[in-house]
Amino acid sequence: MAQPAVDDTSTGNGKTRRDFTSTDPRTGEFVGSHPVHNAGEVAARVAVARIAAHWWADLGFAGRKERLDAWRKLITRRVEDLVTLMSAETGKPADDARLELVLVIDHLHWAAGNAERVLRRRGVPAGFLMMNQAATVEYHPLGVVGVIGPWNYPVFTPMGSIAYALAVGNAVVFKPSEYTPGVGTWLAETFAEIVPEHPVLSVVTGPGETGAALCRSGVDKIAFTGSATTGRRVMAACAETLTPVLMECGGKDALIVDVDADVDAAADAAVWGAMANAGQTCAGVERVYVVDSVADEFVDQVVDRARALRTGAQPTADVGPMTMPSQVDVVRSHIADALARGGRAVVGSLDSVRPPYVEPVVLVDVPEDALAVADETFGPTVVINRVRDADEAVELANASRYALGAAVFAKARGPELAARLRAGMVSINSVLSFAAVPALPFGGSGESGFGRIHGEDGLREFARAQSVTRQRFRPLLRPMSFRRGGHTVRRLLRLVRLRYGR
Repeated sequence: MAQPAVDDTSTGNGKTRRDFTSTDPRTGEFVGSHPVHNAGEVAARVAVARIAAHWWADLGFAGRKERLDAWRKLITRRVEDLVTLMSAETGKPADDARLELVLVIDHLHWAAGNAERVLRRRGVPAGFLMMNQAATVEYHPLGVVGVIGPWNYPVFTPMGSIAYALAVGNAVVFKPSEYTPGVGTWLAETFAEIVPEHPVLSVVTGPGETGAALCRSGVDKIAFTGSATTGRRVMAACAETLTPVLMECGGKDALIVDVDADVDAAADAAVWGAMANAGQTCAGVERVYVVDSVADEFVDQVVDRARALRTGAQPTADVGPMTMPSQVDVVRSHIADALARGGRAVVGSLDSVRPPYVEPVVLVDVPEDALAVADETFGPTVVINRVRDADEAVELANASRYALGAAVFAKARGPELAARLRAGMVSINSVLSFAAVPALPFGGSGESGFGRIHGEDGLREFARAQSVTRQRFRPLLRPMSFRRGGHTVRRLLRLVRLRYGR
């Protein structure tokens, strides 16, 4: 599949509309045609969304929950329709698409059900100095949130922002990847069936220029998922208007296998974490550090499992195609560099790269500064390197400029090792489990970005905190007044010394 083609189409009124097509990466067949929304059209969508946002916020938590619950039920009823569309636009096997939607449904349920508990007004202690005040904090919607989504998980990843922003009370303008515009359109259309009054969730489609227009459109926040390179461009565009951003920019996640690990479970998890969704997972397993004493057994089990995987276009295949054609070249270059630098391929080889497919590749003994260890590969490959102990594994895992997720397989030291990892999320004796727990925040640091989706942090990410004080009675001392008197501040200081200085 090539870069989505853009064509000029006459609208019949003397104007020309630019369209682009989405195609099936497995076959190159036509999937759908969509408009390229220009800056003016994006701005118009945002303006309408701002009106919708006021109406949506006024529904209150209970009213929004009722609508979001109805949307969840509609998605659940029509899962297979969306599975078909997702598979057509991304090439992913049907069960991979189904698993993605299972997670989406669970997260949508959690966001709608917990928004009021997390964001409603609550009292906080006013403290010794302000004991005459009643203090509260509550969270209000930002207004309009722009979401720029990826193609690898075209529903689960953007819905981590969309569902939570909607539950807070925001309107959302969603710009899906140009590789998966149909999925984004499907989400907006089904939401409109439940909320026909206003375009609370709307979609704009097109390539990077449409995303740039959304960044400059006056939205109140941008939630972006994609590469660090594109993320920098998004931040630069948003900086022009001081629009805040949430950035999820990928990872180079490590899995650590300690001396007392369940090797069978670790090998199974490593293969699934590295190869599922054709390795196109930001928090997927790309590096494994295994303690030397169990390394041979671990590698043997990984080899057996990886060799058994089936790659192809069939809905039942284990590994589908690479969705973005240019990523094939990245994967090829990482494998070639690893082999040239002394690494060995124990499963697959350079011949495993057969566009649009990459068959599973397992590399061992790869230098730490090789591309396959240092940079995000985003394909069905994994590097396994031996270490003397788990402490060395933690040191090497933390040496990456990425800091998204990680996994630890260990019986005795699991929690200790997890706490020492520079990662936003860690799974102990499993992989990627954190993404399936709606109450847990998801996000990283460094080249992996900043901000959080999911959980309570994810709800607050799309809200603005408002602190309020209300005087309950007149204070004995009035230091914040020009009529306070000459001894007021000194008396206050004596009280502070008595209370806090001993």
